[in-house]
Amino acid sequence: MKIIIINGPNLNNLGSRDESYYGDLTLNKIEEMLKKEFPDDQLTFLQSNHEGEIIDLIQNAPVKFEGLIINPGGYAHTSVAIRDALSECNIPKIEVHLSHLANRENFRQILITAQACNGYISGFKELSYVAGVYLLKKVVTKN
Repeated sequence: MKIIIINGPNLNNLGSRDESYYGDLTLNKIEEMLKKEFPDDQLTFLQSNHEGEIIDLIQNAPVKFEGLIINPGGYAHTSVAIRDALSECNIPKIEVHLSHLANRENFRQILITAQACNGYISGFKELSYVAGVYLLKKVVTKN
């Protein structure tokens, strides 16, 4: 299965951010872990700190991919534009978060972008991505 995994702002700093929220793995380590866990799938990882670039990736995803996983970072709580792009994207989508958002600040309780996805996963650090890929494959194949 071909899956695009889009990571938003500040996720390029994983490994040096607060471990209690984000774990100690970098995006590269998460990518390696997922490729080992799902060797038969084609996983494409992209990260951007720029909202417009993330929107372009979402809009172009259905041409090359069967599913999309997104960790929009802080944009999850603020970006109507990313939400709109996700709403129009006609492939299955799962939002993931490393930290347990229900235990975080009040402003992190509203997930604008998750509303446009098939579902979201929060709080399992790097395992949020593993669960995301697993569930996305189930949604696509309906098994």
